[in-house]
Parts: sequence; structure tokens; C-alpha cells
Amino acid sequence: MSTPALSVLLPVWDAEATLQTSLRSIARQSEADFECLLVDDGSRDRSCEIARDWQARDRRFHVIERPHEGIVAALNAGLERCRGEFVARVDADDCLHRHRFRLQREALDADPGLDAVGCHVRLFPRSNLAAGMRAYESWLLAIRGAGDVARDVFVECPLAHPTWLVRRALFAELPYRDRGWPEDYDWLLRAHRRGKRLGVVPRRLVSWRNGSERLSRRDPRYGIERFVACKAHHLARGFLADSDHYVLWGYGETGRNLHRALAAEGLRASHIVELHPGRLGQTIHGAAVIEPAALAGLADSPLVVSVAGPGPRRQIRDRLAELGRLDGRDFVCAA
Repeated sequence: MSTPALSVLLPVWDAEATLQTSLRSIARQSEADFECLLVDDGSRDRSCEIARDWQARDRRFHVIERPHEGIVAALNAGLERCRGEFVARVDADDCLHRHRFRLQREALDADPGLDAVGCHVRLFPRSNLAAGMRAYESWLLAIRGAGDVARDVFVECPLAHPTWLVRRALFAELPYRDRGWPEDYDWLLRAHRRGKRLGVVPRRLVSWRNGSERLSRRDPRYGIERFVACKAHHLARGFLADSDHYVLWGYGETGRNLHRALAAEGLRASHIVELHPGRLGQTIHGAAVIEPAALAGLADSPLVVSVAGPGPRRQIRDRLAELGRLDGRDFVCAA
């Protein structure tokens, strides 16, 4: 068999209601030189039957049947069989724009320094989208290049998992792992820590289903506490690796959650930057509460900005730029 240019990695578990639509959108891609590895993770419905039917009809589709061990084991089992230079992640309940693979492959071909790219998404169905998911979708649309990904990688997951196109060599270097938090965010943060460049094709090339059965909705590993623990783990081993203390800007709910998670990693806040006049001059868990102007005397301390909302983050970034602080070197934003 000739080696395909691209391997599609598609884990499947009890997806009979949506799998046909997803596979049709893969089959009609304008980039036709691909193999699609359908990794059935012990489905209890007709998913495997549907997958085998596609395998019988289209030689590009291949079924890997496994006992139910979870998504990380399924993804890594599929990666072992991928042969293409690039690996595209697809979920069994999403639908792809017909030029997705071609446009993402062209982006990687045009920039050999890019290790992976995502793309923009449109969440559906629109009728049941909560305000939080609408805000996340809007935030993703503002991520338009590798610089944006690197700048905001600790705010949220800047590339939706089922939009990734990754050079297979990078997946060989960094397989997925299960640490009790989101495996995709953990992977992106590990890649970021190793200096990999992660970009985005700024077009909506994936219709991303926002269903109640999504793993991210029903598995505690995808809860906010686990997301924050994942951020703290990677901050402690990356941006904060050379210090046992840091300065925290913001002590609302977002900042408090990160403060607790970083304390669990053995890191303490020496100072907390606040705008609330009633808190200035106090101490919180041993950290002195200061106003932004006092940062001038703390130039050697790493700063973590932890506030919710793109507007406040933008204002803080502008203020720090006035103080000569460089984003990613002197401070990071971690919502």
C-alpha cells in the first residue's frame, strides 16, 4: 500500500447517532490522499458495524477494534498505526468543511517551522448554547496565529482538539497521557513548554457539536478544577520553574482558584496585585496586597495575571507594556 499524505485519527465510542455524518464529511474532503483510522473503544451500540461498513466500501477507512479503555488509550493505539506525514484529529460527532484537510496541510507546508495547526469552529446546535460556550467560541475566533496561541495558551485551550493537524513526528515525540485532567490541553501545554510552534488556520472549518453527551460535559477530568490543576502543573514546570514564588495579579474567583492550584505545586505568591482599595495594604495567605504601580520594585519576580474576561486582560496587558513588562517573558495570563 502506498503511504498516504495524511492520517485521520478518529476515536469512536457509542457514536452511532452521529458517526455517519462525520464519516461523510471526511470522505468528501478535497484533500483525498488520506487514511482514516477509526478506533472503536469497545462501543456498545452499532458504531463498530457502521465503521466496518465504511471500511468495506472505501479502502481509505480502517477499523481498529479495542476493549473499552478510554480516549487516551484509544488515541495512542490509533497513533501507532498512523502512516501519514500529518495526523488530523476528528471526533465522531463533528462535521468538516470539505477543504479543511487541504487548507491545514497547505499552512504546514508553507511554514516548516509550524509543528501543528488548528482552525476555527462553529458550535452547533445554536439553540442550546450557553453564554459560556458562546464566549469561548468568540475567544477562539480571536486566535488567529501562532503568536496568539503562545500568548493565550494558559488562558484557555486555544485550539479545539478536533481541529488539530499535527506533524506525525511530533506525536511520536509526545503521545497522549492520562493525568486525570484534559488530555488535549495537557498535550498542548507540553508542546508549548518544548518550544513547539502551534498555529491556526483562521477559518471555520469544523462544525463542533455541543451535545450533552460530549466527554467534556460528563467526565470529571474536564471540570474547571482539573483544567486549573493542569495549568498550574505546567506553569510550575515552565514559566515558574526557576522560582519558588511569584506575583499574582487578581484575586477574584479565577485568581483564587489558580492560587490554590499553584500552592499545591509548592509555589507561593509573594504579592497580590489588586485594584480594590479596601484590600490594599492587607495580606492574603502571607502575600502583601499591592497596587499596580508597586510592580516597579518587583521587576525580578515572575508575574501571573489571573483575571476573567478578554477586556480586563487587554487592559492589564496594556498597563504592563507601559511598565516595560514583556508578555511571555516577564508575565503570563492564566485565566
